[in-house]
Amino acid sequence: MGTDQSSVLSAQSILNMDASSIARAIKDGEITSNEAVNIYIEHLKKVNPAINAVVEEHYTEALREAQEKDNQNANVTKGPLFGVPISVKEAFNVENMKTTGGLLNRKHLIAREDADVVAKLKEAGAIILGKTNTPALCFCQETDNKLYGRTNNPWDVTRTAGGSSGGEGALLGAGGAAAGVGSDIGGSIRFPSHFKGVVGFKPGKFQVSSIGHFPADTIPLQKRMSGMGPMGKSVRDMELIYDIIANNSATEQSLDDFEIGILSDGLNIPLSQNTKDVVGGIESYLQKSVSVNRSTPPYFENSAQLWQEIMSLDGGKSMEKLAFNTDRSNVLAAYAKEKITRKTKIHPYLSWALIGAKLFKPSSGRIKQIEGIIEQGDREIAAYLNNRLLILPVYHTAAPEHGKLFQEIFSIRKTFLQYMPYIAYANVWGLPSLTIPAGTDENNMPIGIQVVSMNGNEDAIFKLGKIVERKFGGYNRCSRLD
Repeated sequence: MGTDQSSVLSAQSILNMDASSIARAIKDGEITSNEAVNIYIEHLKKVNPAINAVVEEHYTEALREAQEKDNQNANVTKGPLFGVPISVKEAFNVENMKTTGGLLNRKHLIAREDADVVAKLKEAGAIILGKTNTPALCFCQETDNKLYGRTNNPWDVTRTAGGSSGGEGALLGAGGAAAGVGSDIGGSIRFPSHFKGVVGFKPGKFQVSSIGHFPADTIPLQKRMSGMGPMGKSVRDMELIYDIIANNSATEQSLDDFEIGILSDGLNIPLSQNTKDVVGGIESYLQKSVSVNRSTPPYFENSAQLWQEIMSLDGGKSMEKLAFNTDRSNVLAAYAKEKITRKTKIHPYLSWALIGAKLFKPSSGRIKQIEGIIEQGDREIAAYLNNRLLILPVYHTAAPEHGKLFQEIFSIRKTFLQYMPYIAYANVWGLPSLTIPAGTDENNMPIGIQVVSMNGNEDAIFKLGKIVERKFGGYNRCSRLD
């Protein structure tokens, strides 16, 4: 129980609690912020050596902040996350902490002010325990880099943590914080949530400020694909934290006004039987109370191709400049040298992704076509999703072994066309997407599903998410490393 044994709540119960519950317990005097922060720090010290999720500790400062909050006058207005310990993806600037992007050439860079998202969370009373690992420049769906190394899945350390918010997912899966915050331009919140049994929410386009996120989105078509959003233990936390960080609050809605769309059978993309069973079970349950239909959303089947082309619009030049700003290495030569010697400064996941961006860079004529497709698609999809919520898988399997996810998505054989459609749809069209744990596979690895709709339908998304969470289990803290 840390330094204070007076709490009526056990350490295990506090590690299992979501941010809303901890905030309530602090407000009601059942626990102090100092106790909660101590419990989470001690837990992180125990589990982090196995998962390598926390790459920069903020423990001393967190304990000081917690004590200050506990000493505040009872009449002081307190935010909705007052005294709650959280974690932050390394990509977000936190004042007086590093923002490296997992690059050796940035290992000493200290942020002088908070990212907008971080500032809002602090204003709401949250206390930051530390920053969590990402792939280099967040440019991969597996979390490994030359500066901090590889993050492991707490459910099975031989399996991927996903990415790019892989450190957040691993930490939260093991119960290392009450909640956290990540970012998602290609499944970066949803892959880690799905693989670790965590709840995650990717907001729709332009709903949350990206100021203070590294790397910054500088290309308009990429910026619309990106979302800064919460990760944690419950749908209600996603709703609460989204309300804190979003530009506008969600509008009250009724599920009676919506029909539920399930992806059509027979599409030529892989899906494990375990995942089919999870989706089928949700479909059967929902049919008892709401309208559920099988269909293929507009532009679903070409969204993976569009996603890859949009990610390759500049041939990876902006990322290459950040990665190689202190040397003159050719990215192809750097990749070859790393595969032979393993002694370069750039992780091969990043250099190979940059090579792929050059190979898949669209021509100027194709860019004009893409812009036209996006303009027309936005109109059609908005009409389709006006009163519809989609339930989609996240990936075709639960968490694979380290390296396999990268091979499936970054193969020169364009296998991303098979494996990315479920994820790419929400990115390409800038749609809000909520990931909820809803089952497990034959190895007891978590399986999540997405609830997707259009901007403005966030309230309905959260309402449906709570139904799925309540019926199919939701978050279950991994205690294997306790």
